[in-house]
Amino acid sequence: MPRETSLIPRETSASGSSPAPRLGQVTQWIELDGAVNVRDVGGLPTEDGGRIAEHRLIRADNLQDLSEADIDHLRAGLGVTDIVDLRANIERAIEGEGPLQRYDVTHHHLSLLPEDEGQDAVEVAEDAVLPWSPNADRTRPERSPDEIAIGPYFGYLLDRPDAVAEALRVVATSEGATVVHCAAGKDRTGTVVAMALDVAGVAPEVIAEEYALTSERIERVVERLGRRPAYAEAMQGTTLDQHVPQAETMVRLLDAIRERWGGSAGWLRTQGWSEDEIRGLRAALRAE
Repeated sequence: MPRETSLIPRETSASGSSPAPRLGQVTQWIELDGAVNVRDVGGLPTEDGGRIAEHRLIRADNLQDLSEADIDHLRAGLGVTDIVDLRANIERAIEGEGPLQRYDVTHHHLSLLPEDEGQDAVEVAEDAVLPWSPNADRTRPERSPDEIAIGPYFGYLLDRPDAVAEALRVVATSEGATVVHCAAGKDRTGTVVAMALDVAGVAPEVIAEEYALTSERIERVVERLGRRPAYAEAMQGTTLDQHVPQAETMVRLLDAIRERWGGSAGWLRTQGWSEDEIRGLRAALRAE
Protein backbone atom coordinates (compact mmCIF):
# COMPACT_ATOMS: atom_id res chain seq x y z
CA MET A 1 0.00 0.00 0.00
CA PRO A 2 1.42 3.43 -0.89
CA ARG A 3 2.57 5.45 2.09
CA GLU A 4 1.93 9.06 2.82
CA THR A 5 4.24 11.52 4.48
CA SER A 6 2.54 12.43 7.73
CA LEU A 7 2.10 16.12 8.42
CA ILE A 8 1.90 16.25 12.20
CA PRO A 9 1.43 19.62 13.95
CA ARG A 10 4.11 20.12 16.58
CA GLU A 11 1.66 21.14 19.27
CA THR A 12 -1.99 20.43 19.99
CA SER A 13 -4.31 22.30 22.28
CA ALA A 14 -5.99 20.75 25.28
CA SER A 15 -9.11 20.27 23.19
CA GLY A 16 -7.16 18.27 20.65
CA SER A 17 -7.38 20.90 17.92
CA SER A 18 -4.16 22.01 16.26
CA PRO A 19 -3.11 25.64 16.62
CA ALA A 20 -0.88 27.32 14.07
CA PRO A 21 2.47 25.50 14.31
CA ARG A 22 5.25 27.42 15.98
CA LEU A 23 7.42 29.31 13.51
CA GLY A 24 4.91 28.40 10.80
CA GLN A 25 6.11 24.81 10.55
CA VAL A 26 4.75 21.30 10.60
CA THR A 27 6.66 18.13 11.23
CA GLN A 28 6.89 16.04 8.07
CA TRP A 29 7.66 12.60 9.42
CA ILE A 30 8.15 9.89 6.82
CA GLU A 31 6.95 6.59 8.24
CA LEU A 32 9.06 3.61 7.20
CA ASP A 33 9.30 0.00 8.39
CA GLY A 34 13.09 0.04 8.63
CA ALA A 35 13.97 3.50 9.96
CA VAL A 36 12.45 5.63 12.70
CA ASN A 37 13.93 9.13 12.42
CA VAL A 38 13.11 10.15 8.86
CA ARG A 39 11.63 13.48 7.88
CA ASP A 40 11.41 15.88 4.96
CA VAL A 41 12.55 19.40 5.84
CA GLY A 42 10.34 20.80 3.07
CA GLY A 43 7.93 23.48 4.21
CA LEU A 44 10.28 25.23 6.63
CA PRO A 45 9.92 29.00 6.34
CA THR A 46 12.76 31.25 5.22
CA GLU A 47 13.44 34.63 6.72
CA ASP A 48 12.36 36.44 3.55
CA GLY A 49 8.91 34.85 3.46
CA GLY A 50 9.73 31.88 1.24
CA ARG A 51 9.87 28.22 2.17
CA ILE A 52 11.98 25.11 1.65
CA ALA A 53 10.81 22.87 -1.18
CA GLU A 54 9.39 19.47 -0.35
CA HIS A 55 11.03 16.28 -1.62
CA ARG A 56 14.44 17.92 -1.95
CA LEU A 57 16.20 17.26 1.36
CA ILE A 58 15.30 14.33 3.62
CA ARG A 59 17.15 13.47 6.82
CA ALA A 60 17.30 9.95 8.22
CA ASP A 61 18.84 7.50 10.63
CA ASN A 62 20.55 4.28 9.52
CA LEU A 63 18.99 2.83 6.36
CA GLN A 64 20.23 -0.69 7.01
CA ASP A 65 16.80 -2.21 7.73
CA LEU A 66 14.73 -0.77 4.90
CA SER A 67 12.00 -3.02 3.55
CA GLU A 68 11.11 -3.35 -0.11
CA ALA A 69 8.07 -1.17 0.56
CA ASP A 70 10.31 1.47 2.15
CA ILE A 71 12.59 1.47 -0.87
CA ASP A 72 9.68 1.81 -3.26
CA HIS A 73 8.28 4.70 -1.25
CA LEU A 74 11.60 6.53 -1.20
CA ARG A 75 12.31 6.03 -4.89
CA ALA A 76 8.90 6.20 -6.50
CA GLY A 77 6.90 8.10 -3.91
CA LEU A 78 9.42 10.73 -2.85
CA GLY A 79 11.70 10.82 -5.86
CA VAL A 80 14.94 10.00 -4.04
CA THR A 81 17.89 9.91 -6.45
CA ASP A 82 20.86 10.39 -4.10
CA ILE A 83 21.97 9.08 -0.71
CA VAL A 84 24.59 10.93 1.34
CA ASP A 85 25.95 8.34 3.78
CA LEU A 86 27.88 10.10 6.56
CA ARG A 87 28.76 6.92 8.42
CA ALA A 88 32.41 6.25 9.15
CA ASN A 89 34.23 3.52 7.26
CA ILE A 90 34.29 1.34 10.37
CA GLU A 91 30.49 1.58 10.65
CA ARG A 92 30.04 0.57 7.06
CA ALA A 93 32.54 -2.26 7.44
CA ILE A 94 30.55 -3.68 10.36
CA GLU A 95 27.03 -2.93 9.14
CA GLY A 96 27.41 -3.38 5.39
CA GLU A 97 26.12 -1.23 2.58
CA GLY A 98 22.36 -1.50 3.05
CA PRO A 99 19.58 -2.64 0.69
CA LEU A 100 19.30 0.60 -1.31
CA GLN A 101 22.71 -0.14 -2.78
CA ARG A 102 21.04 -2.63 -5.14
CA TYR A 103 18.94 0.05 -6.83
CA ASP A 104 19.51 2.93 -9.22
CA VAL A 105 20.14 5.43 -6.46
CA THR A 106 23.51 7.19 -6.37
CA HIS A 107 25.38 6.67 -3.08
CA HIS A 108 27.90 9.20 -1.79
CA HIS A 109 30.01 7.84 1.07
CA LEU A 110 31.33 10.84 2.97
CA SER A 111 32.72 9.94 6.37
CA LEU A 112 33.22 12.88 8.71
CA LEU A 113 36.05 11.21 10.63
CA PRO A 114 39.54 12.62 9.98
CA GLU A 115 41.16 9.17 9.95
CA ASP A 116 39.00 8.15 6.99
CA GLU A 117 40.31 10.97 4.78
CA GLY A 118 42.02 9.64 1.69
CA GLN A 119 40.97 6.06 2.34
CA ASP A 120 38.96 3.92 0.01
CA ALA A 121 35.38 3.66 1.22
CA VAL A 122 35.78 0.02 2.22
CA GLU A 123 39.08 0.50 4.06
CA VAL A 124 39.28 0.87 7.81
CA ALA A 125 42.22 2.40 9.65
CA GLU A 126 44.00 0.04 12.02
CA ASP A 127 43.38 2.38 14.96
CA ALA A 128 39.81 3.29 13.94
CA VAL A 129 37.29 3.78 16.71
CA LEU A 130 33.57 4.37 16.43
CA PRO A 131 32.69 8.09 16.51
CA TRP A 132 30.99 7.86 19.92
CA SER A 133 33.67 5.69 21.53
CA PRO A 134 35.19 7.02 24.80
CA ASN A 135 38.53 6.86 22.98
CA ALA A 136 37.35 9.19 20.22
CA ASP A 137 38.82 12.42 21.62
CA ARG A 138 38.83 14.85 18.70
CA THR A 139 39.43 18.12 20.56
CA ARG A 140 41.78 20.42 18.68
CA PRO A 141 43.84 23.06 20.49
CA GLU A 142 42.81 25.89 18.16
CA ARG A 143 39.15 25.61 19.13
CA SER A 144 37.71 28.19 21.46
CA PRO A 145 35.90 27.12 24.66
CA ASP A 146 32.56 27.85 22.97
CA GLU A 147 33.51 25.71 19.97
CA ILE A 148 34.62 22.85 22.24
CA ALA A 149 31.34 23.09 24.15
CA ILE A 150 29.30 22.20 21.06
CA GLY A 151 31.13 18.89 20.86
CA PRO A 152 31.96 17.22 17.57
CA TYR A 153 29.63 19.33 15.44
CA PHE A 154 32.09 22.15 14.91
CA GLY A 155 34.86 19.59 14.56
CA TYR A 156 33.29 18.15 11.44
CA LEU A 157 33.86 21.49 9.71
CA LEU A 158 37.52 21.61 10.76
CA ASP A 159 38.42 17.93 10.46
CA ARG A 160 36.51 16.93 7.30
CA PRO A 161 35.56 20.08 5.45
CA ASP A 162 35.94 18.18 2.19
CA ALA A 163 33.23 15.70 3.15
CA VAL A 164 30.82 18.34 4.50
CA ALA A 165 31.26 20.51 1.40
CA GLU A 166 30.74 17.53 -0.90
CA ALA A 167 27.58 16.52 0.98
CA LEU A 168 26.19 20.00 0.40
CA ARG A 169 27.24 19.84 -3.26
CA VAL A 170 25.18 16.67 -3.68
CA VAL A 171 22.14 18.44 -2.22
CA ALA A 172 22.72 21.33 -4.62
CA THR A 173 23.07 19.22 -7.76
CA SER A 174 20.96 16.08 -7.33
CA GLU A 175 18.20 15.52 -9.86
CA GLY A 176 15.66 14.52 -7.23
CA ALA A 177 15.48 14.24 -3.47
CA THR A 178 18.64 13.68 -1.44
CA VAL A 179 18.58 11.60 1.75
CA VAL A 180 21.29 12.59 4.23
CA HIS A 181 21.83 10.00 6.95
CA CYS A 182 24.23 8.67 9.56
CA ALA A 183 23.46 6.26 12.42
CA ALA A 184 20.91 8.12 14.55
CA GLY A 185 20.14 10.89 12.05
CA LYS A 186 20.96 13.44 14.72
CA ASP A 187 24.53 14.72 15.00
CA ARG A 188 26.36 14.34 11.68
CA THR A 189 23.12 14.52 9.73
CA GLY A 190 21.98 17.45 11.84
CA THR A 191 25.14 19.43 11.10
CA VAL A 192 24.95 18.99 7.31
CA VAL A 193 21.20 19.67 7.17
CA ALA A 194 21.57 22.75 9.38
CA MET A 195 24.20 24.22 7.09
CA ALA A 196 22.06 23.58 4.01
CA LEU A 197 19.09 25.29 5.63
CA ASP A 198 21.29 28.17 6.78
CA VAL A 199 22.44 28.81 3.22
CA ALA A 200 18.82 28.61 2.05
CA GLY A 201 17.82 31.41 4.42
CA VAL A 202 16.06 29.58 7.25
CA ALA A 203 16.35 31.39 10.59
CA PRO A 204 18.69 29.84 13.18
CA GLU A 205 15.90 29.32 15.72
CA VAL A 206 13.84 27.45 13.12
CA ILE A 207 16.82 25.27 12.18
CA ALA A 208 17.41 24.54 15.87
CA GLU A 209 13.77 23.62 16.44
CA GLU A 210 13.82 21.28 13.45
CA TYR A 211 17.04 19.68 14.73
CA ALA A 212 15.51 19.08 18.15
CA LEU A 213 12.54 17.20 16.66
CA THR A 214 14.60 14.02 16.85
CA SER A 215 13.78 14.08 20.57
CA GLU A 216 10.28 12.90 19.61
CA ARG A 217 11.78 9.68 18.25
CA ILE A 218 14.93 9.35 20.36
CA GLU A 219 13.70 6.41 22.43
CA ARG A 220 13.02 4.43 19.27
CA VAL A 221 16.36 5.52 17.76
CA VAL A 222 18.32 4.32 20.79
CA GLU A 223 16.39 1.06 20.97
CA ARG A 224 17.02 0.44 17.29
CA LEU A 225 20.74 1.17 17.48
CA GLY A 226 20.97 -1.11 20.50
CA ARG A 227 20.09 -4.02 18.21
CA ARG A 228 22.69 -3.21 15.54
CA PRO A 229 26.16 -4.81 15.68
CA ALA A 230 28.09 -1.55 15.24
CA TYR A 231 26.24 0.32 17.95
CA ALA A 232 24.94 -2.14 20.57
CA GLU A 233 27.97 -2.00 22.87
CA ALA A 234 28.11 1.80 22.78
CA MET A 235 24.43 2.04 23.71
CA GLN A 236 24.95 -0.02 26.86
CA GLY A 237 25.54 2.03 29.94
CA THR A 238 24.10 5.23 28.50
CA THR A 239 20.92 6.95 29.57
CA LEU A 240 18.23 8.19 27.24
CA ASP A 241 18.84 11.76 28.40
CA GLN A 242 22.38 11.59 27.05
CA HIS A 243 21.03 11.15 23.53
CA VAL A 244 18.27 13.78 23.53
CA PRO A 245 19.14 16.67 21.18
CA GLN A 246 18.86 20.18 22.58
CA ALA A 247 17.90 23.10 20.35
CA GLU A 248 20.45 25.28 22.15
CA THR A 249 23.26 23.09 20.81
CA MET A 250 22.33 23.92 17.24
CA VAL A 251 21.89 27.61 18.03
CA ARG A 252 25.41 27.65 19.45
CA LEU A 253 26.80 25.83 16.43
CA LEU A 254 25.26 28.32 14.01
CA ASP A 255 26.49 31.19 16.19
CA ALA A 256 30.02 29.75 16.09
CA ILE A 257 29.87 29.40 12.29
CA ARG A 258 28.74 33.00 11.98
CA GLU A 259 31.43 34.19 14.38
CA ARG A 260 34.26 32.50 12.49
CA TRP A 261 33.08 32.51 8.85
CA GLY A 262 30.09 34.84 8.66
CA GLY A 263 27.66 31.94 8.23
CA SER A 264 27.49 28.67 6.33
CA ALA A 265 27.81 30.43 2.97
CA GLY A 266 30.99 32.04 4.23
CA TRP A 267 32.32 28.64 5.29
CA LEU A 268 31.60 27.29 1.80
CA ARG A 269 33.60 30.15 0.30
CA THR A 270 36.61 28.97 2.31
CA GLN A 271 36.13 25.58 0.61
CA GLY A 272 36.38 27.13 -2.84
CA TRP A 273 32.69 27.50 -3.62
CA SER A 274 31.83 30.28 -6.03
CA GLU A 275 28.93 32.67 -5.54
CA ASP A 276 27.10 30.90 -8.35
CA GLU A 277 27.49 27.55 -6.57
CA ILE A 278 26.21 29.00 -3.31
CA ARG A 279 23.22 30.48 -5.11
CA GLY A 280 22.70 27.08 -6.73
CA LEU A 281 22.43 25.36 -3.34
CA ARG A 282 20.03 28.03 -2.15
CA ALA A 283 17.90 27.73 -5.29
CA ALA A 284 17.85 23.93 -5.15
CA LEU A 285 16.36 24.01 -1.66
CA ARG A 286 13.80 26.76 -2.03
CA ALA A 287 10.31 26.37 -3.43
CA GLU A 288 9.53 28.50 -6.46
